[in-house]
Amino acid sequence: MTAAGPNGGTPSDSRSSAEAVVEASLPEPLAELVRELRDYDRSSRAEMLIDYADRFVEVPPEVATRPFPELQRAPRCESDAYVWAVDRPDGTLKLYFAVENPQGLSARAWAVILDETLSGRTPEEIVRVPGDVVFDIFGKDLSMGKGQGLLGMLEVVAHEARRRLHARRAGPSGG
Repeated sequence: MTAAGPNGGTPSDSRSSAEAVVEASLPEPLAELVRELRDYDRSSRAEMLIDYADRFVEVPPEVATRPFPELQRAPRCESDAYVWAVDRPDGTLKLYFAVENPQGLSARAWAVILDETLSGRTPEEIVRVPGDVVFDIFGKDLSMGKGQGLLGMLEVVAHEARRRLHARRAGPSGG
């Protein structure tokens, strides 16, 4: 999957030190997607993101039902995205999303990407994901409003992971 992109060249051809730092902090499935998208032109990237959006599945009713709680709402997201994290027995999280705007393709694509690359990861891995990854995936020409909404979705995911980490630290000690 990390062979030459649609514009030719290999991922290392255009890799900056800043990109290397961001990529090093990512869980492997997300890092792999960033590497794959690195050399895509705008059209190819858009096509791939639309494919992700088409795979969006809304939060199941056993996790959440409307009206969704404001606490789960992603700040600054014009598509009214909501985020939930459910604890798995192995200590990892499963992520779920709702996107209320049917035209919210970027939010839906981002929800699928976050689920497919971060579900099954530990809270420690999730909190290390930097916000710059949004631009690595959606492109540097992402509008400010859309970028802020996608960052807001990642913030809620990170908040849920941090909440788990704090709860573990505050749990029974000396076992």
